[in-house]
Amino acid sequence: MLSFLASLAILIAGYIIYGAFAEKVFGIDPGRPTPAITKADGVDFVPMPTWKVFLIQFLNIAGLGPIFGAIMGIMFGPAAYLWIVLGTIFAGAVHDYISGIISLRADGASLPEIVGRELGSGIRQVMRAFSIVLLILVGGVFVVTTSGLVASLTPDSLDATFWAVVIFIYYLMATMFPVDKLIGNIYPLFAVVLLFMAVGLVGVMLFGDVTVPDAFASGLGNHYPEAGRSTHPVFPMLFISIACGAISGFHATQSPMMARCMKNERLARPVFYGAMVAEGIVALIWAAATITFTKGYDGLAEYMAQPGHSPSSLIHDISTSWLGAVGGIIAVIGVIAAPITTGDTALRSARLIVADFTRFKQDKIWQRALVSIPLFILTYLVMTIDFNVLWRYFAWSNQTMAVFTLWASTVYLARHGRLYIITLVPAMFMTMVCTSYILVAPSPEGFGIGYSLSLGFGAMATVVLTALFARYLRSLPPVAMRPAAS
Repeated sequence: MLSFLASLAILIAGYIIYGAFAEKVFGIDPGRPTPAITKADGVDFVPMPTWKVFLIQFLNIAGLGPIFGAIMGIMFGPAAYLWIVLGTIFAGAVHDYISGIISLRADGASLPEIVGRELGSGIRQVMRAFSIVLLILVGGVFVVTTSGLVASLTPDSLDATFWAVVIFIYYLMATMFPVDKLIGNIYPLFAVVLLFMAVGLVGVMLFGDVTVPDAFASGLGNHYPEAGRSTHPVFPMLFISIACGAISGFHATQSPMMARCMKNERLARPVFYGAMVAEGIVALIWAAATITFTKGYDGLAEYMAQPGHSPSSLIHDISTSWLGAVGGIIAVIGVIAAPITTGDTALRSARLIVADFTRFKQDKIWQRALVSIPLFILTYLVMTIDFNVLWRYFAWSNQTMAVFTLWASTVYLARHGRLYIITLVPAMFMTMVCTSYILVAPSPEGFGIGYSLSLGFGAMATVVLTALFARYLRSLPPVAMRPAAS
């Protein structure tokens, strides 16, 4: 219990202290007009109340990621707690905040355009393709997970295929309707439900007839069964398994959507940094709830080994067992709403990215449909991939997106004479993680080469990129001659 409460307190303190530090490093300008005002179009650029923008951003980035990731990642042991807390404060929230406010300064530009501006036109083209692929993977992942979860709660006649069609129809509407009409009205409600679920679980752990294991009581070791430790080493597997809830490149694709709805730059910290900390808290709660409900790491391993058991079934069992019938229903609704409302904004973001680089206007609904329908066809094709492989490709792609974003943010800060180390260190760490993972991961998702060799190549890639950045620094003019951040 002590480790859980301490982790929770550190996350909150991180927002207050390090969030304020990141804000000071960037240097906000409350008097600067935002794109929601200067480019208002009634479709994508729409000023909205701050509380709505925060709740929409939180729901956009949350999904099942911090829940599924925490459930699957907690078997790595106490290192999962450390990664959720430290990753959120020093990597994920900084990643979200800096990329979000850069978009705000760039008239709500989408992520590939931001990265391309800092890293070059070649990288811009790569990022355009990579972003769209990632967002389609997100849409496909969350259709598969959610349709199966809903089907388990409804009559047999309403199977997963039926719910997948329903979700697709909703996705199409949310992708094309003005942001304040559908998303702006229902997202805040679902976000509150998701937060209610998390608060309810904390209440049970604090005051219920349960015992929260001390995550650090048995040391920092890996708690996968012995046979699985060679295939699931803490580094780099933990940092891919727990993405949302620590750091996620997907978030940077979502931030521009809310940057187009914010009324003032001073709102960037509560919206971007704050939403990421809220997601980290959700991940922490589910990590603690998982080992509490299953009575420890061994109990979790036994639970998952039983036929028909999965993260989805564990979410259902925890919610209904701890929160009762009514609370369980509300909790399950929250878990269902989260991935649906992440999938639709993923595809909406994909539409915006395509519209940005093609310069194809989105004023009319037929124009939005012309961009959206091909994306939905590709999403359907992605859904035919085996879910376990799909999830792992999504997880690696997600973290690799964070690598691009962090390096672009580092270049941006350096170019404007800011303290770039706040993004440089996470960029180096995530470069090592993603390179090592894709090399050591077994086929077909990775190359399946030896562990030591994978780490060596990961370190080499990190050194090379850091050296290139150092050379870039030497090419910059003196700080006094550099233009102000814009």
